[in-house]
Amino acid sequence: MTQISRFTSEIVPISKRVTGDGDESAAPEGGGGFADYALVSLHCLRIYLDTSYRMTIDLLKEMLQITGEIGLEAADLPSPSTLCKAFDRISMSVCRVLLRQSAQLHDPSKHGAIDATFYERSAASRHYCQRISYHVQKLKVTKLVDTDSQAVLDVHCSTNRKGSDADLAEQIARRNAGDLRSLAADKGYDKKSLRESLRDLGIRPLIKHRIFAPYDHAHNARIDEQRYNQRSMTETVNSAVKRSLGFAVRARSWFREFREITLMCVVYNIKRAVKQ
Repeated sequence: MTQISRFTSEIVPISKRVTGDGDESAAPEGGGGFADYALVSLHCLRIYLDTSYRMTIDLLKEMLQITGEIGLEAADLPSPSTLCKAFDRISMSVCRVLLRQSAQLHDPSKHGAIDATFYERSAASRHYCQRISYHVQKLKVTKLVDTDSQAVLDVHCSTNRKGSDADLAEQIARRNAGDLRSLAADKGYDKKSLRESLRDLGIRPLIKHRIFAPYDHAHNARIDEQRYNQRSMTETVNSAVKRSLGFAVRARSWFREFREITLMCVVYNIKRAVKQ
């Protein structure tokens, strides 16, 4: 069984659970449309293959076993334009649930680490960028990673660098409060209000204090060094995602880019699970 086949056998059941239409036919019947789980699976395969919409359909026409696991035949595959337009109908909430479901394949340890990285926009002509008035060059992506399994638990995307990283970390921690016992981060997240919020949520903050006074040394000495040093797992995961799935997004609009980044994390989680 090949890795892409094992990947497909994992993403299809997860997509059926999340979309709730697992009993429907994947291919259009009687003038209907494609099932949501089929479209989600196809988009995850597109990201897995790291190809364009057209190339993805061309490759899948030669992979009868893969399309059969989704419930499609080669003749049933949508056109590249249909698959592209269907991406707009996948809501961000569905992508987040997919990410949570994919992380559960790793049995998370409840010890997390958080850090940010940047993704490039895929090369676009200067004329195209001017025509759509799009000036964003990079996306800021903050990932919450389980330090033991190296699974991505949550992700936040932004098109600007405004705002405090600590405030963003607090937002992500609140979303995952029930799944975390500790949260490690570097000194860029050093903020008193963040530590207080984490303690209120029952999460142990593992964030070094910047040295402004002698008692800051005492605060840092009480930190669990072994757990704190695991914060580097976020850098390992960011590197692994970019090396295997690319350092740029293909989408042009910001909301499609956010969904693509989230699905990249879903694909990374499942790829890592099937390898293990």
